[in-house]
Amino acid sequence: MTDAAKVVAVTGASSGIGAATARRLAADGHRLFLGARRTDRLDALTREITTAGGTATFQRLDVTDAADVRAFVSAAREQYGRVDVVVNNAGVMPLSPLDALRTDEWDRMIDVNVRGVLHGIAAALPVMRAQGGGHFVNIASVGAYEVSPTAAVYCATKFAVRAISEGLRQESAGTIRVTLVSPGVTESELADSISDPAARQAMKTYRAAALPASAIAEAIAYALSQPSQVDVNEIVVRPAASAQ
Repeated sequence: MTDAAKVVAVTGASSGIGAATARRLAADGHRLFLGARRTDRLDALTREITTAGGTATFQRLDVTDAADVRAFVSAAREQYGRVDVVVNNAGVMPLSPLDALRTDEWDRMIDVNVRGVLHGIAAALPVMRAQGGGHFVNIASVGAYEVSPTAAVYCATKFAVRAISEGLRQESAGTIRVTLVSPGVTESELADSISDPAARQAMKTYRAAALPASAIAEAIAYALSQPSQVDVNEIVVRPAASAQ
């Protein structure tokens, strides 16, 4: 258990990186407030963490709804008295070529991957400023640094998360820490949202070598564990066997 236990709010905590992060940070003694739409999974994860001796509670959360995100952050503050860290993790990845014109999927990626992060910042930034400090951890992707076929819109959203994170870091220097974590291929349910047949098949090949979600959780735990004067700004984590 860490001597500097923090209150950590995690979005997209019902599976994948979000759930692994909750488990890892709870094991370090941090107090978790978990959000996602699938409350049955949140309930099971919370029970798992508390049974193991950790501290966690949850609330249903739709990151595309700004009011819902404000209520989520407010509830975390009411529950624990403060909010030290927000992990903006919720994301979707319905890949397809642009000429497939799946505009509804484009909108969904923008709403979750970009607006969801902005809503998390808007809800927690005033809280962190009022309490004198805090830490945002925004989950991007290696797609924040490169573009590949079928992933133009997805990569655009992750480029946006990278830009937003850097802007927030520059505006908050000295008070609020900002960490961008960019996973390479990682075991998750992201690929399950791909409806385009060709993109879905290509992703199966691309994901042949994948990191466990716990590897990303370790990177997040590392960033949180640094002394207050150290701001870990960007972490890129890839499978050792991958050239991507």
